[in-house]
Order: sequence, then structure tokens, then C-alpha cells
Amino acid sequence: MIAILIIVAAIILLVLGYIYYGSWLAKQWGVDANRTTPAVELEDGVDYVAAKPIVLMGHHFSSIAGAGPINGPIQASLFGWLPVFLWCIIGGIFFGGLQDFGSLFASIRNDGKSVGEIIESSMGPRAKKLFLIFALLVMIMVIASFVNIVAGTYASERIGFTLQPTGNETTAIISLLFIILAIIYGLVTNRMGVKTLPATIGSIIIICLMLMFGLTIGFALNRVTWIILIGIYISIASLVPVWILLQPRDYLSSFLLYGMMILGLIGIFYSAFSGSATFQIPAFTGWSNSLGFLFPALFITVACGACSGFHSLISTGTSSKQLASEADAQPIGYGSMLIESALAIIALIAVGMVFPNYTNGDFGSPAAAFASGIAVMFSTDGTVVYNTVYALLTLAVSVFALTSLDTGTRLSRFLFSELFLKPGETSYQDATGIRKFLTYPLTGTVIMVVIGCVLGYLELSQIWSLFGAANQLLAALALMAVAAWLGNVGKNNKMFYIPMVFMLVATVTSLVLTIINGIGIISSGAAEWGNYFQIGMATAMVILAIILVVQEAEHTYKRLKS
Repeated sequence: MIAILIIVAAIILLVLGYIYYGSWLAKQWGVDANRTTPAVELEDGVDYVAAKPIVLMGHHFSSIAGAGPINGPIQASLFGWLPVFLWCIIGGIFFGGLQDFGSLFASIRNDGKSVGEIIESSMGPRAKKLFLIFALLVMIMVIASFVNIVAGTYASERIGFTLQPTGNETTAIISLLFIILAIIYGLVTNRMGVKTLPATIGSIIIICLMLMFGLTIGFALNRVTWIILIGIYISIASLVPVWILLQPRDYLSSFLLYGMMILGLIGIFYSAFSGSATFQIPAFTGWSNSLGFLFPALFITVACGACSGFHSLISTGTSSKQLASEADAQPIGYGSMLIESALAIIALIAVGMVFPNYTNGDFGSPAAAFASGIAVMFSTDGTVVYNTVYALLTLAVSVFALTSLDTGTRLSRFLFSELFLKPGETSYQDATGIRKFLTYPLTGTVIMVVIGCVLGYLELSQIWSLFGAANQLLAALALMAVAAWLGNVGKNNKMFYIPMVFMLVATVTSLVLTIINGIGIISSGAAEWGNYFQIGMATAMVILAIILVVQEAEHTYKRLKS
């Protein structure tokens, strides 16, 4: 019954957070449903495209979720369920939700501009350049992490179409069919006049048929080939207009996410009353384990389930350019984060059902532990019901990871171009010389994808700890940027101070520990190239963060003095 108490408490607290704290934030900042948004005012049919709220909710939620709220809480469960539960709830309401909502609001009040350009307006061009460099380092980690996850989820020892497919082969073929379905959905709803409701119903029916097909016929390739194909796909996805692939794919994939969460909720209650599975995680296991000390490891490892800097890039990179009304900013910006926190709690409960197996290393990834944990809520290992639920959940996780890759690569393209544009220039067409080449959309896309895919060969454990720290440090900088902008326009920004400082201290501490640990490995003569990469990236991010914080402190001092 403890699992039921955990999920019910989480839902009640998150709903209360949305109703009271989220609404209070909207009033403090002056969210105005009557203002024209950039998606309407600057519509260009490529990036600025006003979307229906339900469609944009699907895009935003799918993009920010990815595999983060599943991987992070499951890994952090080694500390016990109570620390993870508390951080997901407190972090989601007062840290992550604040950042996501604030950055989305700031962007729509600045013509849909990115966090980097918001920083420029409040802290100057130098701060913008430094932030963009930092953000690009984070995006490299995002691409590497999720390429690793997706390729690992698809990879098989066989090649070609297969009968009696493994879970990976089933996931691979359904994911490919899902991309085709998304393109068709985008065409029929945006160019053929088909309404959202009938198109959605038809697509959900097709998804169910695809699931049945994938359980019978699979598609197999090795991990290296999948990494190459994923790199090609995300490059194309980042360049085509959002209505062709990004919007429809994210919208349709959100139904898998909602379905996965509903399935998890049903499983939690069913297992509690049927006794099919038992929650086995202790409330607290100790102050340290293989992840390190609880501070800062817990707050870095949970990542997207409580607070994620990647969300600020999505809010200001794609979602703000599709928001049709400011009234939708709270449910999409703040509400999506709280739903993601709920997903993190479901993931925590899922691993609790197979916790001894997880700690024994019986699963190849946290995603596999998540799928198995929910599957055993319904049936024992090896049954038809177990295998079907396991395949469905593995598919869902891979779809969300690929969704984050789609959006992340597009964001990388924006950020890379911004880095080389001068003030007043809006696209590569305004640039000259070598800058025209560097700001060309294809250039940044290829450079970021190649680097990310090469790093995707590393083990996930080598990437994830660094990704978590970089991601959380980006959150601290995003909180700082939004706070600076709100201060400049005369709005209340005091709610940002504690989250910003806490995230800065936690992440810089984690990065410094990574550097120290890496130096120790090198000194012992056991270092691989991944260790050198970790040290280099961690050092660069700490230096950039310190410089940005100093600049923000100087800016705030001058503003208060004047």
C-alpha cells in the first residue's frame, strides 16, 4: 500500500502547486491573454507557427520529458524513495516549474527569442556569447545521452526484418512507422484541412495497429548502424518546417506518454490489491552510495524529474514560437513540468517493484527496469501480458528520447547560428564571409550531430553524470537570466533567488568533484579518452558559469545602484 500512498500524495501536492503557486506566478508577472504572441505576429510557416494548445502541449511535454524523468529517479533510488520523492515534488513546484514557466514567459515577451538573446537584452552581448557557448556544450551532452539511449533501445545482434522479434526489434520498427505516421498527420491536418479530432482518433487507431504489427514483425540493426541512422534522421528533422514532423510527432507521441502514465497508475493500484508486485525500496538507505554523497548527487542525478536546464531551451527555442495565447503559458510551461514530476514518481515506484533485481544489475538500463517494474505489476515475467506491457513501455521510452533528440537538434541549430550572428542580424542571410557559412542552418546541425553521435559511443554512465551536472547548471543560469530580465522590466523576481543559488552550488560542487575524480583516475594510469573528455567539459563549464555569475552580479549591482 505504500506505493499508493506515495503516488496519491504526489498527485495532491503537484495539483495544489499548480493551482496556487503557478497561478500566483502568473499574477506576479502579468500574464495577459489579450496580448498578441510571437507565433501570431511573426508567423513564417517554418519556426513561428501558432499551434492549438493541445498540440503544443503534446510537443512541449514530449520534448521536455524524453527519458530523463525515468532514468534520473531510477538511478537516484539508491538513496531510498523518500529523498527522491521530496526532491521531485519540491523541485518540480518551486524550481523546475518556476524555470520552465518563467523562461517561456520571458521568451514570448521578447519575440520568441532564446535565453541567450534574453541575456543579451539584460546583461549585454558578451554574456550572451558566453551563455551560448555553455548551452552548446550542454546540447552536445543532450544529443550524446539520448543517441546512446535510443541506439541501445533499438540495437540487436540480427540484421533486417525478423519474426518473433525481441523487445528492441519491436521498438525499432514501431518507431520507424511512427515517424511516417507523424509526417502523414502533419500533411493532412496542415495542408489538407482535416480537423484535429478526427485526425487524432484515426492516428491513435493506427498506433494500436502498429503496436500489434511490431509484436509480430521486428526490424534489426546493430548499435553502430543505429547511431548513424539516428544522426541522419535528427539532422533532417531539425531542418524541415515544424508542422511537417516536429509538431505532429511530438503531439502523437504525447499520447504514448499519457498512456504509459495511465498504465503505470493502474498497475500501482492493481498490484497493491492483487499482490502481484511489492514495493521494495527502503525510505532511506544512507547518505552515500556508488553515486556519491546525497549532496550533490541526488540533485544532479534526478535531473529532469525535478529541474532541467534543457527545458528552458525548449521553452524559448520552439514552444514560445508556437504559443497562440499567453493564457496557455501556465498550463504548458508550468503544468508540463509538474506532470513530468508525476512521471518521475511513477518511475520511482516502478523500480521499487524490481528493486533487488535493479541493484543486482539484472537490467541493461534504467529504462528496462522501468518497463519491467510496471510489467510485473500486471503479470509475472515471461507471460504474454508481461511481454506486451514491457514492449509497449520500452517503445514509449525510446519514442520520448527520440523526441528530445528532434527538438534538441533544432535548438542546437538555433544556438549555433546565434553564436556567430552580430547584433541586428537575424539569419545567415545577413552575415558575411565565414560567418555566413557558420550561421547557415545545415552547418550547425551537422557539426552538433556529428560531435553528439561520436560521444554517443561512450557508456551511458560516463555521459549521464556529466549531462546531469551540465543540465542543472544550465537551469541555474536560466533562472539567473529570467530573474535579470524580470528585474529590468520591473516585475517581481525574488522567487528566483533561492532556486538559482541552490542549483549553482549543487552543480558546481558536482562538476568540481568530477574533475577531482578524473584527475585521480588519470594519476592511477587507468584513464580512457572518456575520462579526459569529462575533465575538459567539466572544467570549461565551471569557468563559463563563474564568469556569467560574476557578470550578473555586476549587472545587478549597477541596476540597484542606479
